[in-house]
Amino acid sequence: MIISASRRTDIPAFYSEWFLQRLREGAVLVPNPRRPDHYSRVELNPAVVDCIVFWTKNPAPMLSRLDEIENMGYPFYFQFTLTPYDRRIEQGLPPKNVLLETFRKLSGRLGPHRVVWRYDPVILGTGINIGYHLHQFANMAAALEGFTFRCIFSFLDLYPKVRKPLNGITSQETDEADMRRIAEGFAKVASSHDIRLFTCSEPLDLSQFGITHAACIDQHMVEEIIGCQIQATKDTNQRPACRCIQSIDIGTYDCCSHGCIYCYAASKPGSIIKHTGSHDPRAPVLVGSVTNNDVVTEREMKSNKVSQLKLF
Repeated sequence: MIISASRRTDIPAFYSEWFLQRLREGAVLVPNPRRPDHYSRVELNPAVVDCIVFWTKNPAPMLSRLDEIENMGYPFYFQFTLTPYDRRIEQGLPPKNVLLETFRKLSGRLGPHRVVWRYDPVILGTGINIGYHLHQFANMAAALEGFTFRCIFSFLDLYPKVRKPLNGITSQETDEADMRRIAEGFAKVASSHDIRLFTCSEPLDLSQFGITHAACIDQHMVEEIIGCQIQATKDTNQRPACRCIQSIDIGTYDCCSHGCIYCYAASKPGSIIKHTGSHDPRAPVLVGSVTNNDVVTEREMKSNKVSQLKLF
């Protein structure tokens, strides 16, 4: 099985000690997003965890812990989101030059094949036009040349919960003509820096620019990292256009402090303050605590590796 850590919050940035403690103890309790008094107990053991996929905007706090994770026998790779927005939009992130250096350090430690650059989401609005994105993307791609071979981008989905926070910046999604102009510009830049370009959960066909649809939790990428084929099925819990394979996400919503106003995984600042205040790095759950009245169910865990090794 593949562990996703996490689409719901930035575990490397804020909860790396908790995550390491979960690996040491061999299990984690994950609340059901729709029934918070119901938990799944997920076994964490290299015998059943085929790969870990980290999602982050700032993995710096986890850099010193990578040796321990590897020494425990866990393969992993990173989805590193790096966008050009200022503090109007991404309120709690370090400066971009610092994040670029962190990206290079992470890639230097793991290799460029294990660090995927996410330029996500692409927002058009007040002070952010197509020219802005093409200029910023070119600068970032130049800074990351040789440190990653893959860039995944997507356009803003204006979910109801993000309309109010984005008011004054944008009130509409990107139209197809602008999507194609941006994609064409990105593709020219990416190819000049030996970076393959992909889209995430975008139904629009951009293959004319050499851009293909991505699976962020990608079967072939996992197989290359672990040196073995796996049996994988599509993750039907994601959006229809998502091509990710099945995984178990061990995160919790409303506990990321980056303050990105386009985030679908955060609802109210008050909830985030409450949840982060209840975090205990020694606890089996990410935030809060489990009571005697809560329901805990064992999640079935098994490796999806096939017996025949595949050489790459």
